[in-house]
Amino acid sequence: MKDRRILSVLLICILAAVAITACGKENTPPQPDNSAAVSQPEANPSNGNEGQGNAARESSGQGAGPDSEQAPAANNPQKGSSAADKAAAADPHSIAVLVNKELALPEDYEPSDLVYPDVRFTFKEKIEKRMMRSEAAKALEEMFAGAERDGIYLAGVSAYRSHSTQTSLFNRYVARDGEEKAKTYSAVPGHSEHETGLAIDISASDGKCAAEDCFGGTKEAEWLAQHSAEYGFIIRYPEGKEAITGYKYEPWHLRYVGKEIAADIFERDITLEEYYDAVPVSGTP
Repeated sequence: MKDRRILSVLLICILAAVAITACGKENTPPQPDNSAAVSQPEANPSNGNEGQGNAARESSGQGAGPDSEQAPAANNPQKGSSAADKAAAADPHSIAVLVNKELALPEDYEPSDLVYPDVRFTFKEKIEKRMMRSEAAKALEEMFAGAERDGIYLAGVSAYRSHSTQTSLFNRYVARDGEEKAKTYSAVPGHSEHETGLAIDISASDGKCAAEDCFGGTKEAEWLAQHSAEYGFIIRYPEGKEAITGYKYEPWHLRYVGKEIAADIFERDITLEEYYDAVPVSGTP
């Protein structure tokens, strides 16, 4: 009897413990399952919260990764349209500087790296107009060598001009043809590409048709039109673009801008103004 009483007491205690545990569970509020909320953006990136996720990563110091959709836009801006490109266009020391009838160089600007390119010119003297900036001079040497491999023999006519030289030259043209006509083929001082040290007028080796309309259509002009971009040069004032550049067609006037920009301008058949999405120039200055 004694043993049976002990078993009864133990059974009552066990039942009481089970009842207390069940009661505790009923009174405890259910905990939310956060696993679905955390993983949802990963599982469904098109749910409209993608921008919030990027903002959260940026605020926590985690930038968008190289495979994110933001990376291509940052790394591949439209050519000529990025802030860096615009800054280069306005920097007189940049090989990509934009100089035209609207945009001028500082009056006291003078390139600091002018050298004499080792190429043929239509004159022998080592004077100002034989010089170019060093990077452009090296590219010019390579272009002349490339032309000779194709049986084309070129000569330089006029490269760098100081501000004072451009002033004298322009005033002489105005005295001869009047200001309005002079501005169709010569730049107002400060607005000439020759002052950058990056531009050069080129002719055939014999100097015939140097800086004259008859140079157009020659084998030398045709070669330059097709191959100058390979060396970083562009035909700065192309035919049919007078309303944009402000100058008549000059197949002899080449401008060094570097191979990347030159290739893009050549492929798209545009001007330097169009490359930078600049407004077409007016008839002044």
